[in-house]
Amino acid sequence: MKLFHVELKEANKFVVEFHRHHKPAHGHRFSIGVKHQGKLVGVAIIGRPVARAVDHKTVVEALRLCTDGTKNACSFLYGAAARAAKSLGYKKIQTYILEEERGTSLVASNYSFDGLTTGGSWNCPSRKGRREDQPQGKKKRLVRIL
Repeated sequence: MKLFHVELKEANKFVVEFHRHHKPAHGHRFSIGVKHQGKLVGVAIIGRPVARAVDHKTVVEALRLCTDGTKNACSFLYGAAARAAKSLGYKKIQTYILEEERGTSLVASNYSFDGLTTGGSWNCPSRKGRREDQPQGKKKRLVRIL
């Protein structure tokens, strides 16, 4: 497997084709891809934390990570994202997965469980018009201290 830089547009195109339940990301800090035998098999889009209360100066979030199912590609990308974030000076990387997902690739990449969200819509009286075309259930937060 070979790691390389991917522009957001190309990463989002891959997300549209392969991600099970998320739409493309609107922005990012950086995106990476993995090739296997010369073919793009996975991408990770790393951005600022979505939750406003998280320090976006020291923490980055894996906003999207998807593969075409190639063995070990998820773990490869999660590990590479953490190393890249550390080299850029971040102190922590985090991501959220659906409550029913196991997170095996994250655990294999030294991320640890850090809590369960209550789920629900991001819309509230002070923030109307947020996207609701994605899963609204509880999510597990996994983090890796860098």
